Amino acid sequence: MEPLRVAVIGAGRHARGHFEMIANEPRVQLECIAELDQSRLDKSAAKHKPKAVYTDYRKMFDERRIDIVYAITMPGHLKPIVIESLQRGINISVEKSPGLTPEDTQQMADAEKKSTGKAIVSFNRRYFPEVLAVRKMVRDRGGAVHVSATYNKTLQSTYLSAQASGIVPDAIVGDAIHHVDLIRWLAGSSHETGAKPIEVYSEVSTGSRNGSYRRSAVVRFDTGVMGTLMSHYAVGFRIQRAETHAEDFSAYLDMTSGRDVEMYEAVHDADGSLVGTEIKDPIDLDTVGGANFNETTHFVDCILNNTTPWSNLDDAVITMRLCEAIRTGHKGILE
Repeated sequence: MEPLRVAVIGAGRHARGHFEMIANEPRVQLECIAELDQSRLDKSAAKHKPKAVYTDYRKMFDERRIDIVYAITMPGHLKPIVIESLQRGINISVEKSPGLTPEDTQQMADAEKKSTGKAIVSFNRRYFPEVLAVRKMVRDRGGAVHVSATYNKTLQSTYLSAQASGIVPDAIVGDAIHHVDLIRWLAGSSHETGAKPIEVYSEVSTGSRNGSYRRSAVVRFDTGVMGTLMSHYAVGFRIQRAETHAEDFSAYLDMTSGRDVEMYEAVHDADGSLVGTEIKDPIDLDTVGGANFNETTHFVDCILNNTTPWSNLDDAVITMRLCEAIRTGHKGILE
């Protein structure tokens, strides 16, 4: 078969990982790049060698035949791009957060329902092979009983400037959403779906400096799993960790600078007592698509096989609403 033709809109810092996944996926080829900043456009063209470059993505849509577009812009710029792509029947990968508000995401989801194209939201933690392997081990043991995630960063002056300009939402929505979504994913009971939050108790505060956000939440999911989320900005270091627990099994994932996994299980000793023991065997990535599996691999599979992406827009609405509940200090049942 001929490779699927890919266009990328937005060639900033967040595009780097997407360009790499596109280059490593043999079933696609980079057709064109659209970027307003001429310097970034020139650098991206020299490095990635598309067939054409544009400063106007609508002109690109008119002139090129495109199968998949990657919209990698600031959240405040995404909605018109996503909706127009879907109206043209083009499959689209949407950078996080998918808009500024849950209402933005819902409008995108409504556009997809009328389109022949598919959409995936770049909640990339879902697609880390290590996360998928741990998740499978938890399901094999009867499912999760508790999940937790931490997403901390130093003071983010660049993000604050963008937020003041109205092009990114609050950090729990526009940034820490990765791990808000991750606890949903780890709490899910099936291979393809995340859990739905049904009750949230969130505590919020702000430090003395602008941008020193403090958010801690306890979440009850429809799968019966309890979850916790801690996200604090203007602290000492960028820390991104998660954990998931099943009966007699625990896994700790550190995604701060890699994808390190520690796993433990309770086994019977000679006296018949349960003793916690570290699992030393290497984690099995082959059963979840291999070490190179990623969101682009999954999205191309979905397009070619006419299946629904795991992080589709309807599902992203749920994550966005959970982010909003945590942001606003919601306490109680979620409507």
